[in-house]
Amino acid sequence: MDLNTITAVAHPQTRAQLPAWTAGDAWLAGGTWLFSEPQVHLKRLIDLTDLKWPALTVTESHLSIAATCTIAELDGLACPSDWLAAPLIGQCCRAFLASFKIWKTATIGGNLCMSLPAGPMISLTSALDGVCTIWKAGGGEQRISVADFVTGNQRNRLTPGDLIRQIDIPIAALRRRTAFRQISLAPVGRSAALLIGSLDPDGTLTLTVTASTVRPIQLTFRKAPDASALRDVIAQQITDDLYHTDIHGKPPWRKHMTLRLAEEISGELLGGVPS
Repeated sequence: MDLNTITAVAHPQTRAQLPAWTAGDAWLAGGTWLFSEPQVHLKRLIDLTDLKWPALTVTESHLSIAATCTIAELDGLACPSDWLAAPLIGQCCRAFLASFKIWKTATIGGNLCMSLPAGPMISLTSALDGVCTIWKAGGGEQRISVADFVTGNQRNRLTPGDLIRQIDIPIAALRRRTAFRQISLAPVGRSAALLIGSLDPDGTLTLTVTASTVRPIQLTFRKAPDASALRDVIAQQITDDLYHTDIHGKPPWRKHMTLRLAEEISGELLGGVPS
């Protein structure tokens, strides 16, 4: 869709060249949502592509994902054999249910900034202990976990002019055993519940609940929970007001599926949940 209110497009090549943020500005990375509907309040786009951030960088301690990294680039990452959590990357990329055109254009940072409950890059990066680096509009940086970055349906910690620079995932998280569950009302529908479990070497189970809730919620179990304990913790920490509602699923059904998928994940990673 043409954005016929845009009067200028900035092309900064360094952080120092980023223009001062004003009302009517928008960051442009993939633009798959930006160009999908009228944006009559916008006057200027600030194109991030000329910053030329490396899409993916692997160090001894972290996988760093640039905010401008596309879904296709992340899905194409060749992962070391000891990254037991590597299958999550493909599973979450495919939870987009998007065309190859979207895969080659949509960005990881854009998915986080949209902060939709069903955002699968939010699911992936929060489950793997991802931490966002945010360039603050007034200068300096802020680091915040993805699980804390998203605060609700299309709500997050960004203030006007803030920019996500990258998401860092610890290598230790990528070496954990994981289990993935996702369900939609329709075979190619938006996720109504997407849960990821991970198991630390010491036996700690972490359950990350997304899509069924308005924001990511992480539950930690230091010892294997039975079915009753699992349900009790979920009921206590995910209150009814946290379940999302839209045409893709009503809260009672999302709650039921959250409990069911959590039991499946616990059973897979811990070898069975006694009833």
